[in-house]
Amino acid sequence: MAASEITALFTLLLIIFSPSSSSAAKIFKKIYAFGDSFTDTGNTHSTSGPSSFTYVSNPPYGRTFFHRPTNRYSDGRLVIDFVAQALSLPFLPPYLNRKADTSYGVNFAVAGSTAIDHRFFVENNISLDITPQSLDTQLSWFNRYLEGVGCRDYKSTPMQCGAVFDDALFWVGEIGANDYAYTFGSSISPKTIQHLAVTSVSSFIQALLKKGAKYVVVEGLPTTGCLTLALYLAPPADRDAMGCVATVNNQSHTHNAILQSNLAAFRRNFPQATIVYADYWNAYKSILTAAKSYGITHPFRVCCGSGAGDLNFDIFATCGSPNASSCPDPSQYINWDGVHLTEAMYKAVADKFVNGTFCRPPFSYLIRKKMASALLA
Repeated sequence: MAASEITALFTLLLIIFSPSSSSAAKIFKKIYAFGDSFTDTGNTHSTSGPSSFTYVSNPPYGRTFFHRPTNRYSDGRLVIDFVAQALSLPFLPPYLNRKADTSYGVNFAVAGSTAIDHRFFVENNISLDITPQSLDTQLSWFNRYLEGVGCRDYKSTPMQCGAVFDDALFWVGEIGANDYAYTFGSSISPKTIQHLAVTSVSSFIQALLKKGAKYVVVEGLPTTGCLTLALYLAPPADRDAMGCVATVNNQSHTHNAILQSNLAAFRRNFPQATIVYADYWNAYKSILTAAKSYGITHPFRVCCGSGAGDLNFDIFATCGSPNASSCPDPSQYINWDGVHLTEAMYKAVADKFVNGTFCRPPFSYLIRKKMASALLA
């Protein structure tokens, strides 16, 4: 590389220090997202939603930002929406909206989706899993998308595959929480679910890397024991220092530790890729433990729900149902409907990922790697 190119590179990297800068914000041309209801921007609707949460197409979902339901499980935007905005990209269309403009990426995430293949739940008579989609489904959809744009593999169709992968961010949203939830109270041990779920997520990430994904962010599980549903189901004695369900949070924490170990192996085996772990568990914890500084006055009570008591939650009359109602100000709440979060919480988490210290390596490192790659191309 010429001296002038080296000078330009270092000058640009000094300017592009954080992803909030306008130049860095335009570095990715596309995002491909995967996951469950924390990431789904519309592949699910009321008639296909997960058990007990079958009103996502009804108000007051979407009330805060979109002012109408968009089949997102929140009052507004999700983490993936804030990431897209941070990168100056449009909101990602759901894969099942075949009329959508996919020029800037596609969202393959499905609410209710599991990491483990759906057949496992059917074979074990787990009736809570009414969502047939899993990560295998999302990978099949992605393969179908690749076929549609003429990408077979880099060797035989380099231009077509380059258009898909070279300037794309792959965002693997948290997934696996449903696997544990669906088997709650069953004869299947949490250890079995943990092994199968982490293996499924890891196999999925490996498949993306083998296809050519170069920039990958993988979210871990959040503090699932802090979700209202967990508090509603667990005995009061099962609590940790945060006031959340200790056994559930410990389960998610162990899940994440194994996942991170697998990501470290992928970094060694795929040195051409930049793989970032987004620490949802600790990001959530950091917000919860400093709730007042975020204007949060209700860390566990749902904004949208029904029922008496501190939680405002009834599993038989959830948000969007005729007997449910929503609070005046969702920004004062973490939990939107008992399982999903408010836009305010998703925004705070996204900021922790993009501009904070809860990505490893930092999100700014991924941006700088992409900028350096573009300059050297």
